Amino acid sequence: MIYLDTEDPLALAVVTAIQGGDIDELHHLLSEHTNLARVRLGDPEGTSRTLLHVVTDWPGHYPGGPRTVEVLVAAGAEVNGRFAGPHTETALHWAASTDDAPVLAALLEAGADIEASGSVVDGGTPLADAVAFGQWNAARRLVEHGARVNLWQAAALGLAECVSDLLQAAPTPSGQDLTGALWCACHGGQREMAEYLLSRGAELNWVGYDQLTALDAAYRSGAEELADWLRGHGAKTAAQLR
Repeated sequence: MIYLDTEDPLALAVVTAIQGGDIDELHHLLSEHTNLARVRLGDPEGTSRTLLHVVTDWPGHYPGGPRTVEVLVAAGAEVNGRFAGPHTETALHWAASTDDAPVLAALLEAGADIEASGSVVDGGTPLADAVAFGQWNAARRLVEHGARVNLWQAAALGLAECVSDLLQAAPTPSGQDLTGALWCACHGGQREMAEYLLSRGAELNWVGYDQLTALDAAYRSGAEELADWLRGHGAKTAAQLR
């Protein structure tokens, strides 16, 4: 494994080329430095990332991102390389987290593992990141490409048939599973899904992720009509429950 310090001039040059969309300079650097596409930026004893992570780093949407992915993969970049540190996300996780659907598609075309584990959310897949962070374009693109969907993800995306199937599957989801799914439906602004899950016994005023209730989650997502409906059924904010 080859590592470059993040302050090394070569590291700075390749990051600048990648995030500036300078494909000509990227080609030049890759031709001048053998195995550059395979280097990791960072410390072998600490955190490090691949050049594909650089393409997908926050806030994403860098110019020429899909073409940059193609160039790096053609030069030998490991499409499923993982971040080394407090989590093990792939570049696909990062593209999902920034809602960079074109780069996400390029990574999938290059063979990225759509079911790779390591999400910062629950150790899960790129879809977990996309849904948790409200990156709906990326989430739907992943589902279109066949990503497996669990109950809370399906609820957030309003996938009614999928939710119905999961509620009938064994083992039967617990009450807490239903409550978490209701919270996620509100996070996703899914009024009909929230109504359905509430009718199935989900708890309305659970203080869940980010110390928010379902009503708080709806407010945060800008789902005012859903928030009005929730209030009409007795929903409260976390502040009101203190």
